[in-house]
Amino acid sequence: MENQAGFLELPKDKFRNAANKLLNECFILKKNKDTASEYHYIINNIDAFSDFFEFIGYELIVREEYGVISLNNPAGTGRIRLKKIESILLLIIRVLYIEKRKQLSQTEDVIIVADEIYDKYNMLKMTNRLDKTSMRNSLGLFKRYHLISNLDADMSNPDTRIKIWPSVMLAVTSESVDDLYHRANERLKKYASGGENNDESSDSDYEETDEN
Repeated sequence: MENQAGFLELPKDKFRNAANKLLNECFILKKNKDTASEYHYIINNIDAFSDFFEFIGYELIVREEYGVISLNNPAGTGRIRLKKIESILLLIIRVLYIEKRKQLSQTEDVIIVADEIYDKYNMLKMTNRLDKTSMRNSLGLFKRYHLISNLDADMSNPDTRIKIWPSVMLAVTSESVDDLYHRANERLKKYASGGENNDESSDSDYEETDEN
C-alpha cells in the first residue's frame, strides 16, 4: 500500500488488465491462482485503483480478512439477472459455506462435494428435479465470477469436489454471518413453498459489483 502513484503514472497494460479483470469477473481473490497476481498488484497500488474506479463511478472494496477485492456501484447498476435455478443454487452454496466455515479454522478452505448441493436441493422438495445440465451450467457461471472453483472435472458429478470462495459472503447484503445463514434458509423455504416469483428468471441479491 506504499505506492502513492496515480493511475495515470502506472504501466498502462498491467493496470488495464487488473482493472478489466475486476470489472468483468467481479471478485479478485488472494488465494486463487487465476487472480492472485492482480490482487497483490491492486493492494500495492490501492490509491491509484481507488481513484480510477471512483472516477468511473465505482467504490473499490478491499476485504483483506477474506482476501477479496470487489467493487460497489452506488448507483445500483451491475446487477446480474439469474435464472430461478441459479438463484436457488447460489443460496444453497451460501448456506453450505456458512455451515462448513463454522467447522474449520480460518486458514482452511471450504470444500464440499457436489452431492451436498443435490441433497440440499432435494430437501426443498421442489417440483422440478435438479438435472445435471442445470447444475453444470449454474456452477460454471459461479466459477466465472470466482464464487467457486472445481477440483474435479465434471461439476455435475455428485462426487466432484468444489471449493467455495469467501467471495460468496460478499455477494449478498448481510450484517452478520448468522443473519445471512438464516435469511438464505428462509428464502430457500420460500422457493420450496412457491412463495417466490415462479418466473424462469429472477433478480438475485447477487450483483457483479456490490460489496455486500
